[in-house]
Amino acid sequence: MTKRVLILATDGFEQSELIEPKKALEAAGMETVVASPKTGSIRGWHQHNWGDSVPVDAALGEVCAADFDALLLPGGQMNPDALRLEDEVIGLIEDFADAGKTIAAICHAPWLLIEADIVDGRAVTGWPSIHTDLENAGAQVFDEEVIIDGNLITSRNPGDIPAFSRALIEALQAQPETVLT
Repeated sequence: MTKRVLILATDGFEQSELIEPKKALEAAGMETVVASPKTGSIRGWHQHNWGDSVPVDAALGEVCAADFDALLLPGGQMNPDALRLEDEVIGLIEDFADAGKTIAAICHAPWLLIEADIVDGRAVTGWPSIHTDLENAGAQVFDEEVIIDGNLITSRNPGDIPAFSRALIEALQAQPETVLT
């Protein structure tokens, strides 16, 4: 059975942090679904300007953790800052965490992990400006391209995308296949 990865994002996602891991996952034979509080499409941020739009595959209310093997949270500054104000987003992240499913967050996206209260005592990384936020939430923060702590995978920035994508794909490949009865 094909592994399914939910990608949660909204306008202002860091373009490379959504598009590149999505392509890597799909190249590895995995299905990706982009969900957002918005319908239609969401627009990325590329360096210092608005970037490309990405179609939204499902509205936020149409997805649940039980239907996916992993959750991908792209960064950018605007995207996670907007999403952390959405109770439904935080509830969905908590559902993935409660189920022990893989959660991969890059750049500023660990802000969402803080909001979901799942970083206390965990080893993580993220964009340098959120290190204090992570520490204040009880996380052990490291400055490395990818940190894997149980079901959490975190990375710092777009330069870490190859290692981040590889870690997520390896985590999914290591999961046992779900057998439907």
